Amino acid sequence: MSEELKRIHEEELTGKHYDFRNAKRLLKYLKPYWKTAVLSLFITLFLNFLGSLQPLFTKFAVDDFIIPKRTEGVWLFALAFFGLFLFRFLLQYFQEILLNIVGQKVMFDLRTEIFTKLQNQEIAYYDKYPVGRIITRLTSDVDALNELFTSGVVDVLGDLVIIFAIIGWLFWLDWQLAVVSLVIVPLLFIATNWFRKNARVGFDKVRVRMARLNAFLQEHLSGAQIVQLFNATEIAQRKFHQVNDDYRKANIETIYYYAVFYPLVDFIGAFGIASLIFFFGFSTLSLFSASGEAITIGTLAAFIQYSGLLFQPIRDLSDRFNVFQAAVVASHRIFVLLDLPVQIQSPKKPKKTGKAVGRIEFQNVWFAYKGEEWVLKDVSFRVEPGESVALVGATGSGKTTVTNLLMRFYDVKRGRILVDGVDVREWDLKSLRQNFAVVLQDVFLFSGTIEDNVRLGNKQIDDEKVRWACREVQADDFISKLERGYKTEVKERGAGLSVGQKQLISFARALAFDPKILVLDEATSSIDTETEQLIQKAIQRLMKERTSLIIAHRLSTIQNCDKILVFHHGELQEVGTHQELLAKRGIYWRLYQLQYADRANVDVAFSQKK
Repeated sequence: MSEELKRIHEEELTGKHYDFRNAKRLLKYLKPYWKTAVLSLFITLFLNFLGSLQPLFTKFAVDDFIIPKRTEGVWLFALAFFGLFLFRFLLQYFQEILLNIVGQKVMFDLRTEIFTKLQNQEIAYYDKYPVGRIITRLTSDVDALNELFTSGVVDVLGDLVIIFAIIGWLFWLDWQLAVVSLVIVPLLFIATNWFRKNARVGFDKVRVRMARLNAFLQEHLSGAQIVQLFNATEIAQRKFHQVNDDYRKANIETIYYYAVFYPLVDFIGAFGIASLIFFFGFSTLSLFSASGEAITIGTLAAFIQYSGLLFQPIRDLSDRFNVFQAAVVASHRIFVLLDLPVQIQSPKKPKKTGKAVGRIEFQNVWFAYKGEEWVLKDVSFRVEPGESVALVGATGSGKTTVTNLLMRFYDVKRGRILVDGVDVREWDLKSLRQNFAVVLQDVFLFSGTIEDNVRLGNKQIDDEKVRWACREVQADDFISKLERGYKTEVKERGAGLSVGQKQLISFARALAFDPKILVLDEATSSIDTETEQLIQKAIQRLMKERTSLIIAHRLSTIQNCDKILVFHHGELQEVGTHQELLAKRGIYWRLYQLQYADRANVDVAFSQKK
């Protein structure tokens, strides 16, 4: 699994090999829209064939009207020319519409599939990889596939049609001039192959640098407050300058190959036209071509136009090939992500669904986020329905890990965790998590209204229940003072609200879902003492009918809990009530003494100052 995860994000490796079998897999996304795709393909082929007729009009115009100075029927000829290309313009309009409709529908389906996959991916995945690179999958890589569907495969077939059509018309007009015209084709292919190989390396570097740039931006924009707080803006700017400069250099390197390739193609084209004129001069001196007929000025004009038309699709084929390569590389990364198995999911035949009673049991649980660096070591305890249990200990002792394992964000390495006597791995995952409500220390609010953040899209939570939950946690007081009340728009991550207000909304969200098991992870750490006292009664009343797990550093908030679990270095060292643990004079007693000794010293110092 780790190797597969590594492959997703190591863009440096993906440019070194291409799995073209992924191109076949992409076809399944076209299947629902194959009729529209086929129609746009036929229109493209027909359009390119019509485009190959333009030099013929030039030939007839020169030979039949301009050279003989004939005016009779010229208006019909001009009307036919105008009508043909007006028809081509209209077809091209519909072709662009159809192609982009197909491309956007395919991209919609693909983005939806990727987003669904990411939503179901276990939390461990996000612990390992930066969000910026994951977003690159949904943006840059999907856009590369969009370019493939809208201007890749179809345009390649169209270019091939116009190339073969031009070659056919050249030989139909005069085979000798056709041979002279095609002498430059090997030179074009040599130049195109050089561009394709070298530009591919440049494109790979651009994609690598873009992924790094996205990751850097996401991290530093999310942490802008910390950057400014610690006066690290200049350091961040220097780092960004380096990342941004690497991206710029990669783009300039790619531009270099374009700067050489396009003028080179024009030079080869000019050489081809010069060859035509030179050969035409000799043919004119000998008066007749090999067919015994004079080579006309109109024929030469048509050949010159055809030569120009021939260069464009050959040059475009190189671009199309790079589009195809970019899409194959992008599809490789996307399909590796989509094929990555979700390690934590519901069993095929779950033993338990629906509402839980709330009985929790840990049986000899061992867990490590990495290897055998154990965060929990042989932890066992039992919580009866309706009990309130506090988890205390130093930072890093494993308290939050206990709740993460309970909700099955991670799976235990050894031992078992039971909810209502059933291993959490045998529960229906959705049902299991529906029995929990969590209030975290770091509150996350989504863009939308306050009431939307309370109900989180759950239609069963009506407006009255939203307001009831907010009243219970005293959030209604500040919400009702806002200009639009519960309809007030919350900005990204709750900007504009205080930390305490955001935690009150988060607490109301937990209550509105009416869970059987309530998890409070430092839930009152950012609420002032007065507000905390206001909600304590509501918390205690609500915990009577729920199994409650409370993670807290402030021991004053958990003294009334039925049971306190004391963790130290991943081991469960002490279990008991507040008074029982103080009587033991162990780890809990020392934590209590440290916390309240500090307070006592502050009070003494304050009184002396007065």
